[in-house]
Amino acid sequence: MKFVRHGQSEFNVRFAATRQDPGIPDAPLTPLGREQAEEAAERLKGHDFKVLISSPYTRAIQTAQIINKVLDLPHRVDRRINEWAGFSCDIGTPRDDLKVRYPDIDFDHLDPIWWPNSEEERHVQARADAFWEDHKDHPDRDHTLCVSHWGFIRTLTGIAVPNCAILSLSPNREATVLHP
Repeated sequence: MKFVRHGQSEFNVRFAATRQDPGIPDAPLTPLGREQAEEAAERLKGHDFKVLISSPYTRAIQTAQIINKVLDLPHRVDRRINEWAGFSCDIGTPRDDLKVRYPDIDFDHLDPIWWPNSEEERHVQARADAFWEDHKDHPDRDHTLCVSHWGFIRTLTGIAVPNCAILSLSPNREATVLHP
């Protein structure tokens, strides 16, 4: 299984400059974030992926769509690989609005308001463990690409990664950073 952290978002830029929450709900990618996703797509060419999973946050969906222009995979969303809710960017877009924005993706399994309504860092471990339990023995595990977030990837692997880093997760849940 491979993981990609989403590309740079508008929230990432402003937060990095001030270290204060800039108040940008469900932040989209920046032009640099789009370039990062395009570069990640090129690096992922040639892998034998069968499915692409992303969180339902805009920055993850946009990254996944850019990657999928190259890989052309079935794309599904799984809210278990969301970021932990701690900032304004972790306020999502309502399910019905996502359905309009991204009509080729199935969001029907999500609640209308699918993101947590308060900080939930302590729940990330449970989500990561549940996601891994569902995928660790799955026959397509080694053919799955996930676009997720810093907090989720760090919880799952113990590694803090920059935007559009690519990691490989072994069957025993050991992670290797493939780029950067």
